Amino acid sequence: MIPPEQVETVEDFTPFGIRAFTTTRLAGSFSTGSDEPARAVMSRWDALRATAADRGVRRLATGAQVHGARVVVHVPGWEGWLRGTEADGHVATQRGTALAVSIADCVPVFIAHPSGAVAALHSGWRGTAARIVEQGIAALSHRGFPVAELRMHLGPAICGRCYEVSAEVAQQLTSEPATTPRLVDLRALIASHARANGVRHITVSPSCTRCDNTRFFSHRAGDRGRQIGVIFAEQ
Repeated sequence: MIPPEQVETVEDFTPFGIRAFTTTRLAGSFSTGSDEPARAVMSRWDALRATAADRGVRRLATGAQVHGARVVVHVPGWEGWLRGTEADGHVATQRGTALAVSIADCVPVFIAHPSGAVAALHSGWRGTAARIVEQGIAALSHRGFPVAELRMHLGPAICGRCYEVSAEVAQQLTSEPATTPRLVDLRALIASHARANGVRHITVSPSCTRCDNTRFFSHRAGDRGRQIGVIFAEQ
């Protein structure tokens, strides 16, 4: 089990029987590409599965993240841990499937519908520029979950005061001319994209992975560790 003190929880979803959280340094790194012993890393994933199983959730879906905009929709009928191919987003339209994305400065995007449909997206600058949030919203709305009823939370990520990008990247993100590096707030951009697509209820974590580097792993700070963003609707 992952203890409550080792995560930052999304309180906004709990009235619907939906649990969403981002792990912290206290939970350890979940990166499978580090030099840590495999046994140590896998024990943390086992703890996650035990945490979900305690709420009646026996399916866990993850994918090989490539900073793209592909979103996979998962259906019931299986148990265990599904580690899929290239995808940076996951959707579960029914209760009972946990979705997880790994992060270290990129934005963990959590989307929930009161019925129990959920989505987890990994959105760095490339995913934000490719509008992965729009893909996640569309995957839910096309399956009968009205956009106006969706609730979104943007979890711990590097903040707009810490995230400086090149002029080229800034132009891709904002569609505005840029000739010098500039600061960019990814969560603000993602929120604006979501609102433009009809999402009305959006909350944002106050945590910055770079400012709060003693609490979270940060790629910009030189960390090789990764935390995970997790969401599931209890059975």
